[in-house]
Amino acid sequence: MTDKKVRVRFAPSPTGGLHLGGVRTVLFNYLYAKKHGGDFVLRIEDTDQTRYVEGAEEYILDCLKWCGLHPDESPVAGGPYAPYRQSERKPLYREYAERLVMEGHAYYAFDTAEELDKNRKEIPNFQYGLAYRHTLRNSLSLPQHEVDALLDAGTPHVIRIKMPEGETVSFNDMIRGYVSFETGLVDDKVLLKADGMPTYHLAVVVDDYLMKITHAFRGEEWLPSAPVHLLLWEYLGWKADMPQWAHLPLILKPDGHGKLSKRDGARLGFPVYAMNWFDAKTGELTPGFRELGFLPEAFLNLLATLGWNDGTEQEIFTLDELIEKFSIERVNKSGAKFDFEKAKWFNAEWIKKSEVDRLKSDVIKVFADKGVTVSDNVYLTKVITLIKDRVVLLPDFYQQAGFFFEQPREYDLNAVKPKWTDAKTAFYHAFIALLTNEAAIEAHDLEAKFKALAEEKGLKVGDVMLPFRIMLVGGKFGPHVFDIVALLGKEETISRIEKALVELTPPAP
Repeated sequence: MTDKKVRVRFAPSPTGGLHLGGVRTVLFNYLYAKKHGGDFVLRIEDTDQTRYVEGAEEYILDCLKWCGLHPDESPVAGGPYAPYRQSERKPLYREYAERLVMEGHAYYAFDTAEELDKNRKEIPNFQYGLAYRHTLRNSLSLPQHEVDALLDAGTPHVIRIKMPEGETVSFNDMIRGYVSFETGLVDDKVLLKADGMPTYHLAVVVDDYLMKITHAFRGEEWLPSAPVHLLLWEYLGWKADMPQWAHLPLILKPDGHGKLSKRDGARLGFPVYAMNWFDAKTGELTPGFRELGFLPEAFLNLLATLGWNDGTEQEIFTLDELIEKFSIERVNKSGAKFDFEKAKWFNAEWIKKSEVDRLKSDVIKVFADKGVTVSDNVYLTKVITLIKDRVVLLPDFYQQAGFFFEQPREYDLNAVKPKWTDAKTAFYHAFIALLTNEAAIEAHDLEAKFKALAEEKGLKVGDVMLPFRIMLVGGKFGPHVFDIVALLGKEETISRIEKALVELTPPAP
């Protein structure tokens, strides 16, 4: 396949939110395609209409857009192998399913749901396959004339693959190496459902062939289905065109025990979806990384390092660097534990390294969500420059810098009020007078004058510095005090000192 143009695909079902494991699958597909000058295809696998959720397809597209992983071909972008929704390709699947029946590789099964449930209850570990297929209602067990009569009468039926007895099927996984399966241990999967829709097993093979997919990367949970797909590629005469496969390791719970789930996120207090997902059927809102305050660059960076590394100590990668360095052979076989603290570290590092202009729209939105309108672009630039190294998640910009745009609504005075004295009140009145006479505010110069004044008044600098910070920001946080003063300006600084002194100074008797 080395002479063919690389073509990869991500084929999600529109049944709900997009798990971070799904986005990692997108990312690895995308990186591989772009590294090799290939195409990244988005195909919507909406054949299970009972699980279809309104809005889920748009949500998937929005997630990929937020991440900057733009498909070359998709239901929206179009492409030479359209349509890219399986529900719109429904008529073509029956042709291949019927062909498999005609050639003896599949069969009609007329069993009702009630009959199958009865078997599952009565037979331990029941599988519709080699051991029981001849005792059930299908075209292998029934006389031909009865099968014809059932078909002519329009009796509901499915088409199942006929798994062979005593064969071994194998393939070379790009991550796991040589993998083999005994066919007799695999049940006869349904290929075409009673409503004429294909199952994943048939549709993925037909679509990968018709769309000329060269490499198929998917989660390791699909590994048990591989023998069915291998046989379908062979039975349909397409084995020479079968894509190279790579089954990606699971993203595990933080303790390493089992696959990370939505419930784990809810229990442990972090998101597992790329973006907020609202399920209109249940009314449930599942939080996402975007709304929590992650940059998409950081989100992709952390996903890339879940199960992959480039062999160096480097941890921070741009998307272009990931494309350059990515190798599927360096993806681990074992699962990767998810560490939310590490995820937040990635975000903090990305905020630090981001240019101010990159952050502005996000920061403006953070303030808008708090009811604060930011209109002075130059002032905002200075605030972001001063604060961004202290921020972990985007909403922290409000917590760390909200005081630059509005005076503190309350003060954390518990640490200073018990030790307040008239001498301190006098100091701040003297400092107000000093500020009033300053022509320009320069942080270093003003700090020196503040300290000199404290010494002149017989006060320790520490005893007046903490109250000053609280007067300006409302609490014991924020950047260097005199950098804050330099940005606020002398009029605003004086206003805040006077406002805080009212709360600190007891009324005259």
